[in-house]
Amino acid sequence: MASHHQFSAVKGAKVLMVGAGGIGCELLKTLALSGFQDIHIIDMDTIEVSNLNRQFLFRKSHVGLSKAKVARDAVLRFRPHISITSYHANVKNQEFNVDFFKQFNVVLNGLDNLDARRHVNRLCLAADVPLVESGTTGFLGQVTVHVKGRTECYECQPKPAPKTYPVCTITSTPSKFVHCIVWAKDLLFAKLFGDKNQENDLNVRSSDSASSSNHAEDIFELYKDETIEQYGRRVFDHVFGYNIEVALSNDDTWKNRNKPRPIYSRDILPDEPTKQNGNSDKNCATDDQSSISAMTSLGMKNPQEIWSLMENSRIFIEAIKLFFTKREKDVGNLSFDKDDQLAVEFVTAAANIRAESFGIPMHSLFESKGIAGNIVHAVATTNAIIAGLIVIEAIKVLQNEAHNYRMTYCLEHPSRKMLLMPVEPFEPNKSCYVCSETPLSLEINTHKAKLRDFVEKIVKAKLGMNFPLIMHGSALLYEVGDDLDEDMVGNYAANLEKVLSEFPSPIVSGTILSVEDLQQELSCSINIKHRDEFDEEKEPDGMVLSGWHQTSLEKGDSSKTLGNGESSSTPSATEADKNEDLDIVASGRKRKLGKAPSSAVDMANEANSLKKLEELDDDDDDLVMLDDGDSAMNKKKRLQ
Repeated sequence: MASHHQFSAVKGAKVLMVGAGGIGCELLKTLALSGFQDIHIIDMDTIEVSNLNRQFLFRKSHVGLSKAKVARDAVLRFRPHISITSYHANVKNQEFNVDFFKQFNVVLNGLDNLDARRHVNRLCLAADVPLVESGTTGFLGQVTVHVKGRTECYECQPKPAPKTYPVCTITSTPSKFVHCIVWAKDLLFAKLFGDKNQENDLNVRSSDSASSSNHAEDIFELYKDETIEQYGRRVFDHVFGYNIEVALSNDDTWKNRNKPRPIYSRDILPDEPTKQNGNSDKNCATDDQSSISAMTSLGMKNPQEIWSLMENSRIFIEAIKLFFTKREKDVGNLSFDKDDQLAVEFVTAAANIRAESFGIPMHSLFESKGIAGNIVHAVATTNAIIAGLIVIEAIKVLQNEAHNYRMTYCLEHPSRKMLLMPVEPFEPNKSCYVCSETPLSLEINTHKAKLRDFVEKIVKAKLGMNFPLIMHGSALLYEVGDDLDEDMVGNYAANLEKVLSEFPSPIVSGTILSVEDLQQELSCSINIKHRDEFDEEKEPDGMVLSGWHQTSLEKGDSSKTLGNGESSSTPSATEADKNEDLDIVASGRKRKLGKAPSSAVDMANEANSLKKLEELDDDDDDLVMLDDGDSAMNKKKRLQ
């Protein structure tokens, strides 16, 4: 039974929820039913059809509406006397600053991306407000507690950066189906249906190979005197035929690789226009542009069937025709969306044709959509379990029961007859640049790299700062803000184009740059180290950020705190079995139960099977647990 003190803590609490998706719907319901009276919820997303199978507060009639507002209205129908304030906005907006966060007793996260999670973590640290973090992937889930000065912050253990594939692999030498998906989604789809003035690597390669008089300078431009069918075939022949032949002309490339096969439309499709055996009237009648389908037009129904080369070719041509006839207003402004049926069909067909050319097994539409959208099929029950655990930890935080805090992991298969594995939280990582302000180091070619490279690839992409201020000693090099005058904006813009070593006070080896985000109230120092060369495959950014120092653990000494030995710039695959937004937890480190140390290591070892987990996430909530080996070598200092 809950005590009077517990009821008082819950009833008087002011709670901020961030995220109203898979976890968020369950969490808002559970908070309301647990007696919380004042709840605020932030979510920038609108409801999509794919949300309806698990986000039970939403109905089909709500598609296109604000998640936060609809969730609020749904809960108020059965708890009309409580206060729920909704914000249809991005949590990174300036209105949600440190002062905004200070008004809450606890913050509860149900987010779907690393960037937003880091941002909320930093605001909670600056506002000194406890944070309960969470995530789910299929049957797996986790809840972690982060209290400033007492436990690890969310960033005490570095998260993997997105996996980047070298341009040459994607455009010239794909070896996995995911390479074909990336090519079809990020290069071909973007070039045909996105901003045609924006350069991408496909455009560069195509213009380089278009020196022949038979190939126009811009092969992707629709000519006035040709039909859409002719245009589609011309693009087909260029990317799957001509470009492959050009690639084959470089003998050195194929010395140790299987040669690809050029594919031309004339060899696959009949000369006459594509015949429609399906019901094209459905495409004509629909008002929902995202539901227009090449499969429907061609009478193809099974998304789990692997199409033949001819079927893929027909889908490819038909999708182009539908984009230019039924969705002509969208062409030029599109970006890939996994909920856009026609876009998924086009990318699947293009990836499969390319895969066939390079001897890579083809995949079904269902499989391709999962790879392109980093999808794992969510389980509503997992979300409900995790939401309940969030509320349990929130109540402990409100009662200041630090000795009872637990980080809990929901497993797919029992470990020692347990599906829920509670773990005591650990002290802050002294090497964390976020909560411990430990200096970072950056290896970079100071004679070639510009300040823009540093800002885009390090300050924004790696450190996640939104409004950075960069200083070298007393010199202000760069600043972002709405209150800057035109002269200052122009000066900072000019600085972005300067090479680091060419500043009046040169940025060279030994230089220490101070970087600060005023909105997050976060600052850190970065030690610069000049380096001439970088490995394009392993270090595609041309720079390496580090600062997570793993010290060796002396035998018999379990009191030393270790980092996880992984640089914040370490890549992680983002294909079907990897996701850049996932929360990384080393099972060997964190699965030690407080009152059963002798069996804890056994439990950790039994959880080693988690390292084989496919790191997928659905469109709302995510989690990954990894194991990196000997648990005895990975003990960390637990909260006392």
